[in-house]
Amino acid sequence: MNKALKILQERGFIQQCTDLQALSDRMDKGQIAFYTGTDPTGPSLHIGHMVPIFALKHLCREGHKGVVLVGGGTSRIGDPSGKTEMRKMLSYDELDKNAASIQKQIEKFLAEDIKNVRFVNNKDWLADLNYIDFLRDIGSHFSVNKMLSFEAYKKRMETGLSFLEFNYQLLQSYDFLMLNQKYNVELQIGGDDQWGNMVAGSDLIRRKGGGEVFALTFPLVTRADGQKMGKSEKGALFLDKEMTPVFDFFQYWRNVDDADVRRFMLLFTFLPIEEIDRICAGNINEAKERLAWEVTKEIHGKDEADTALAGAKAAFGGGGDKSAMPTVEMNRTVFEQGISIVDLYVQSGLCATKSDARRLIEQGGALVAGESVTDFKAVITAAALDETGELILRAGKKRFSRIVTCSV
Repeated sequence: MNKALKILQERGFIQQCTDLQALSDRMDKGQIAFYTGTDPTGPSLHIGHMVPIFALKHLCREGHKGVVLVGGGTSRIGDPSGKTEMRKMLSYDELDKNAASIQKQIEKFLAEDIKNVRFVNNKDWLADLNYIDFLRDIGSHFSVNKMLSFEAYKKRMETGLSFLEFNYQLLQSYDFLMLNQKYNVELQIGGDDQWGNMVAGSDLIRRKGGGEVFALTFPLVTRADGQKMGKSEKGALFLDKEMTPVFDFFQYWRNVDDADVRRFMLLFTFLPIEEIDRICAGNINEAKERLAWEVTKEIHGKDEADTALAGAKAAFGGGGDKSAMPTVEMNRTVFEQGISIVDLYVQSGLCATKSDARRLIEQGGALVAGESVTDFKAVITAAALDETGELILRAGKKRFSRIVTCSV
């Protein structure tokens, strides 16, 4: 097998391929141009979006040329794949703003490998498309019966599929055709939920006389408990640190199931497999800490990873840097007058509502300065503050907040 494909296979990336042996043979002959796409339906990617981007980086490091397509055009419709209902329609201005934000995130991640990557936006060829000409030139090559046989459409037929979304496969296929014609792109990579769209694109290029091209999908990563990868108690694990603070990002990886550590190291780090096996053969908590540091470094940079690690050590292991912990500033007067523990947990950000706080406390998950508090009527006073005027709150075993008091 081709070296680049072998790397992806050994690290658990490959799910399906239109013709893996033919693709391997083609890549053995020399550099191949490939692409992956993402629709800017939000201001930030989440970690689930990053599997194809990690794969892209591996392929670029083996000398191949990547194209990242930001779907400023297709996002005006919305991909029905993996969705149970129609996406919310965003304004064109919102989509343009999201596209710029996502491109910056990917550029930061690629770092020195960006020299082997081209960014394109399908808005450039889709926004002003003549619909009648498109139907004649492109739509005539698609079978409705075949489209409805793909899982993405079959699932949505049960809950309702709009005609708008039904067009999505044609547009994604047209993207592949355009990239093949403009940049000689011969390979499309993406998540396995895109299989139907990717195969359709390959078929379209063949029908239009473009020769053999390939589609390669990656698994939709789930955790050992069967839940979607990248989902936390607070929602998706976003790359934007305003949406998912770096410390929370770090802690997500630090707290993954033991059974997930090696698999996530293979997918979300660039450590050699031999080193991953050595790390995972040792202390599992040290392996989780290394996983958390490595992934945080890849996404947010070494300095942020070091800071998050220091905060975790301060919170859970003693030592470390308390200033790196999630911190909330409050007026000391609040504690001198006394504050309800329920209000304190809400103001600290550890609980979203008073009901959540009350439930946490009654279930024994609230620790104030290391002491368990189970009475939701308890009042926390200045006596709970340490000599520096600080207080550590904990919610369960994995979440905490450092309260720093100040005088106004």
